[in-house]
Amino acid sequence: MPEQPFEPDRAIAGTGAGGAMDLATSEAATLEKTPGGPLGTGPAAKPRSLWSDAWRDLRRNPVFIISALVILFLVVISLWPSLIASGSPLKCDLSKAQEGSQPGAPFGYDGQGCNVYTRTVYGARTSVTVGVCATLGVALLGSVLGGLAGFFGGGWDAILSRITDVFFAIPVVLGGLVLLSVVTSNTVWPVIGFMVLLGWPQISRIARGSVITARQNDYVQAARALGASNARILLRHIAPNAVAPVIVVATIALGTYIALEATLSYLGVGLKPPSVSWGIDISAASPYIRNAPHALLWPSGALALTVLAFIMLGDAVRDALDPKLR
Repeated sequence: MPEQPFEPDRAIAGTGAGGAMDLATSEAATLEKTPGGPLGTGPAAKPRSLWSDAWRDLRRNPVFIISALVILFLVVISLWPSLIASGSPLKCDLSKAQEGSQPGAPFGYDGQGCNVYTRTVYGARTSVTVGVCATLGVALLGSVLGGLAGFFGGGWDAILSRITDVFFAIPVVLGGLVLLSVVTSNTVWPVIGFMVLLGWPQISRIARGSVITARQNDYVQAARALGASNARILLRHIAPNAVAPVIVVATIALGTYIALEATLSYLGVGLKPPSVSWGIDISAASPYIRNAPHALLWPSGALALTVLAFIMLGDAVRDALDPKLR
């Protein structure tokens, strides 16, 4: 059989089936230069993590962008309310009680002659402080207790499960009426402590389920076989892969805690005057809703917008971190 002439402009590449595939020289050079192959899926392609994919999705989500801008604005005016509001929220003039919008008071005056605009701006500080601190406390306490129960199991898991059942049986508003009615402090810390006390069981159950799921993965078994300690396995291997559901639930719960603070303040057991809170203003303006509806609508609108922004942010984070929704 005569030998076929060698063609220098062709390259021969072996296939996985044992045959041969002719490639043009230019195509072979392209494959050599492309790190990840023609589709970028070769061994040199760097895989993206869950967090990088989530951040990419969040940047393209208009719901996340809008809610993040609203929350950023609330945080700025909470730290520096004097940037957009002059005067003191505690300065009132009874001669201007229930008056409408006018220069220097675009939102009008409430029943005590206080500037509704100034009090609405300064009320954001209280709501953001309570929401953020309560969420951090609940997430930290619930994650630690639930994570340890899910990791070690046994008697510790059984005891924690029964304790969470007891706390779940306590109505939140009723518990606030009972526990905060004996507190005389005008600061936000008793309210934050109450929210942490009754809020940690929800995060605890979420963290427990996530840790149990992550504990069964092969990389955890491999780390254990290599002699890794329980602390290293929990902190280096399980916690980073189990924290996503906790972040989602905590973000959504932040708006709930802000609404809960306003509810308790409205009922008179949360923050008390002279503290500035949207719940206090709503409660004080309720008897004058016919004569001065503006005193009720503006703090109520600010409260609703804040809660909606945090809930929308939580929904966007959930959509980005949940692999089932991709």
